[in-house]
Amino acid sequence: MKLGERLKTIADMVPAGATMADIGTDHAYLPIYLVTRNVISRAIAGDIHYGPYLSAKNAVESRQLAEQVSVRQGNGLEVLSPGEADVAVIAGMGGANIIDILTSRPEVTISIKRLILQPMIAAALVREWLCINNWHIVDEQLVEEDGRLYQIIAAEQGISRQVEPVLYEIGPLLWHTRHPLLKQHIEELISHLRGVLSAMAGSTEAVNSVKYREFNGKLKELEDKLACL
Repeated sequence: MKLGERLKTIADMVPAGATMADIGTDHAYLPIYLVTRNVISRAIAGDIHYGPYLSAKNAVESRQLAEQVSVRQGNGLEVLSPGEADVAVIAGMGGANIIDILTSRPEVTISIKRLILQPMIAAALVREWLCINNWHIVDEQLVEEDGRLYQIIAAEQGISRQVEPVLYEIGPLLWHTRHPLLKQHIEELISHLRGVLSAMAGSTEAVNSVKYREFNGKLKELEDKLACL
């Protein structure tokens, strides 16, 4: 099985020998890939929807991996017992949804050693939540696939250093390592914010709002960071 760049990058962040839970597994491509390459010996693949759950189950059984990959239907971390997995992957969801999953089963979340998260939107919310809740970011990657840029965040338990608020948007490690796709990443963040501000500009109430001033300040910070590259 060959993975796309996004899933391959996530796979590279899973420590060898870990027991991994893939939350929102879809077709179980990630656990199948890791188990068949002997990176890990056991995985749990969970999905809330019956269709993806059935696809994952069929994919696992067709490869005779049912003893190594346990496919379960359930909402988020409800498919896990505390201590059952060392690593949890939550990829392809919105940032707010990822946070909801992590906060809904605190007894499971606290038992996990490493989180690998790939938010589709609102990555800044995820980074801020991690820092506030005693997770420190140990790796960050940017991956371009099918014309879209994806942010992937790995975090482990521990006290997190305070960072400039703008680095929640950019990614502190992406900034400090000067990731090859960093310039493109910041340009996309700027373009998105300009679009939001342009849409708000048609309303006097919106222009006078706290949010408008907040977005304007964030835009200036991002432009300043871009100018430093």
